[in-house]
Amino acid sequence: MNGQAERPEKDVVEVEEEKTVEEPEAEAAEGAANEAATETDPQAALAEAEAKASENWERYVRAAAEVENVRKRATRDVENAHKFALERFSKELLAVRDTLEMGLEASDKASVDSLLEGSNATLKLLSTTMQRFGIEVVDPEGEPFDPEYHDAISVQPSADVEPGSVLTVVQKGYSLNGRLLRPAMVIVAEAEAES
Repeated sequence: MNGQAERPEKDVVEVEEEKTVEEPEAEAAEGAANEAATETDPQAALAEAEAKASENWERYVRAAAEVENVRKRATRDVENAHKFALERFSKELLAVRDTLEMGLEASDKASVDSLLEGSNATLKLLSTTMQRFGIEVVDPEGEPFDPEYHDAISVQPSADVEPGSVLTVVQKGYSLNGRLLRPAMVIVAEAEAES
């Protein structure tokens, strides 16, 4: 039985080898036929080459036009992105402006308490809008002084706050998605002079 199983495998291998020997011969025969046709009719070969060259030239022109169109489209998209980048933020700020205008119109008839309440509501609306767009307040009172986020406008002796810490925030700072927009202007504490 084992002898019979080995024999068909050898037959299969021999048949495959025979096919591979015939394939190069067939290709050589086709190539010879093409060369013979080319040698007998150079005008046909020239016309075929010109047609191929013309086809390739048309492909090149189309590809170059497509590349130019993509470049122009990308330039236009970048310009629009710069032009309208703040559109959503601007729409949100309009609500804050509307609230301020309503408060000013009502200021003639309103009491001090209602004006204060309206101002606080407007400030809260502005803060919410800013947070929605990644603008965070930098309010470092009592924290250690950090020159990357704080501008020291003066130094003041203090026993209440640790030396080198922010004693008072004169003007709050702001950051946009972690990137500083404006540093906080602060007064930094120093140790009191011993008497």
